[in-house]
Amino acid sequence: MATTHHVAAPAAERTKKAEGVTANSSTIGPIVTLLVLIVVFTVINPRFVSLENIQTVLYQAAIPLILSVGATLVILIGGIDLSIEGVMAAGALTFVLLSPNNINDSDFGVMAIGGALLVGALLGGLNGFAHVRLKIPSFMSSLGVWYIGLGIASMLYDQSTPRLSESANIAWASGTIFGISNSFFIALGVIILGVVVSRWTRFGRYAYAIGGDEAVVRLTPINIGRYKIAIFVVAGACAAFAGVLGSIRLGVGVPAVGTGQLFTTISAVVLGGTLLSGGRGGMLHSLIGVMVIVVLANGLVLSGVSPYVQQAVQGLVVIAAVGIAGWKQRSILRIVK
Repeated sequence: MATTHHVAAPAAERTKKAEGVTANSSTIGPIVTLLVLIVVFTVINPRFVSLENIQTVLYQAAIPLILSVGATLVILIGGIDLSIEGVMAAGALTFVLLSPNNINDSDFGVMAIGGALLVGALLGGLNGFAHVRLKIPSFMSSLGVWYIGLGIASMLYDQSTPRLSESANIAWASGTIFGISNSFFIALGVIILGVVVSRWTRFGRYAYAIGGDEAVVRLTPINIGRYKIAIFVVAGACAAFAGVLGSIRLGVGVPAVGTGQLFTTISAVVLGGTLLSGGRGGMLHSLIGVMVIVVLANGLVLSGVSPYVQQAVQGLVVIAAVGIAGWKQRSILRIVK
C-alpha cells in the first residue's frame, strides 16, 4: 500500500495543477480563443452579446457540458469514447418509454431517469469490459457500442415516435430561472461534481495516474482494469443523462437525439487542454472548450454564414486552436490507447 500512496500523491498534485485554470499554454490558448471569438462576433453582429443570445448560448451548452464530464474522464486515462451518440439515443428512448407517453401506459416517475442511467451505465460497462478484458482498443470498442446503442434505440422506437405526455413531470429540466434554462444549471452541477470527484477522490486521482504513466501504476496494487471500466460506466451514464435532457427538449424520443454531439464533445475536451495521451487536463478545461465550440457555432449562425460553410469553419478553428494550444506538448503525445 505504500507504493500506492507514492503513486497517488504525485497524481493528486498533478490533478490540482491540471484542474486549476492557470496561465500555461494548455489553458491560456482556449481562453484567448474564446475571448477573441466573443469580440469578433460582437463586432460582426452586436446581437451576439444581447441577454437573449447569452441565454441561448447557455442553453446550447448544457448537453455538451454533461457529455464532456464522462468524455474527459475517459480521455484522462488515455482512452477515447465514440459511443456518445448511440448511448444518448438508447437513454433517451428508455426515458421516454418509461415516462407518460402516447405509446404505452408507463409512468415510473423519477425511476424513468434511473432506467435511462442504468442503460447508459450498462453500455458503458460493456465498452469498458471490451476494452479492458478483451484488449480491444477503446476506439473500436466504443465504436461498436455506439451502434449497439443505436440498435437498441431503433428497436425501442419501432417506427412509432413516442411523445412525452403533458402529465410527464419534466419542469425540472424544461423550465428557466431568471431566463436561464434549468438544464444549464443541471449541467453546471454535473461539472462541479466532476471537478470534486477528479480533484478530491481516489477515483479521480487514479484516473490521472493511469493516464500519466500506466506502466508505473501497474507496479502498484491498484486494480487498473476495475478503475478503467468504472470510468467507462460513468461516461455511459453521462451520455444517457444527456439523452434524457435531449428528449425533454424535443418532447419525443428519437434515435437521432444525439446527432452531432460526438464532434462537439470530443473537440471541446481536447480543445480545452485535456491531452489525448491522458494524464493532463480536467473538467474546467473542458468547460472552456465547450464554451468555445458553442460560441463558435452560435456566432456563425448570427453572422449569416451558410450551414455548409459553418461545418468547415468549425473544423478549421478546432484544428488550429488545438494545434496552437498543444504545440509545446506535442513531443510527449503518445498514440491513443
